[in-house]
Amino acid sequence: MSNSEPVKATGLHVGEASPGVAKVDPILKASNVTRKFGGLTAVNVEHVEIPRGAITALIGPNGAGKTTFFNLLTGFDSPDTGTMEFNGKSLSGMRSHQIAKLGQVRTFQLTKALSLLTVLENMKLGATDQAGEKILGSLIPQIWRKQEAEIEKRAEELLRRFKLYEKKEDFAASLSGGQRKLLEMARALMTNPTLVMLDEPMAGVNPALTESLLEHVLDLKKEGMTVLFVEHDMHMVRHIADWVIVMAEGEIVAEGPPDQVMKEQAVIDAYLGSHQETDLGVVTGRIDIIDDGEKK
Repeated sequence: MSNSEPVKATGLHVGEASPGVAKVDPILKASNVTRKFGGLTAVNVEHVEIPRGAITALIGPNGAGKTTFFNLLTGFDSPDTGTMEFNGKSLSGMRSHQIAKLGQVRTFQLTKALSLLTVLENMKLGATDQAGEKILGSLIPQIWRKQEAEIEKRAEELLRRFKLYEKKEDFAASLSGGQRKLLEMARALMTNPTLVMLDEPMAGVNPALTESLLEHVLDLKKEGMTVLFVEHDMHMVRHIADWVIVMAEGEIVAEGPPDQVMKEQAVIDAYLGSHQETDLGVVTGRIDIIDDGEKK
């Protein structure tokens, strides 16, 4: 592993690691957020903060409220109560496209590629503030032609990075499940985000592409972005996450560094089981952990 590769971030929180603990530099905050569907309380988060410049995993059993909470944070659903802030700006009443323009973008567990558009066309749709999207502007090529060329150049650069360039003229419908995940992640970067939220990025992915996806997630942090992801693969969580938040029955029940959280008996009993002994990091050697003693 080269010296330039990212390492685990430490010193992210203030005080003892526990549900709702304050972060040294939070990029996203949520307080008293609830969402009910009929008589079911899907989300009941008293307080949570996401540390800036780190990779945070949101884990929990099926039905814990993780994706619903994601939807609330990104404007795809509205909370019944509570407040949310991104970079100090309130997200109350904001729609998903407005939140995305602030630099907070997401992907989905079930990919949202437009199947009958080419891979390149899907990428170009991810760019914001396109002059040609306006009815009058679209009629005058001089207004949008230069910007269109810049957008296409950016899209092709990302497709090369994600090893999809050779597929750029293919319909998105022809891509494998793993390639669609790569496309969705690449398209999210067309907005130059500061926070990337990934909903189960490894779900349904061929093992041959898993390592590639892991590398791309790690590279997001290396480039200065913050990552928040939902995942059930605990080996992956151990391997790449700097911080772990555990949800159960809509509530935050634990927070902390992955090794610490996964040893908590309540978390083990509720979710992990007793068979999580093999760390993916041991197999790949991808991450070194720098603790406070080594920094000194």
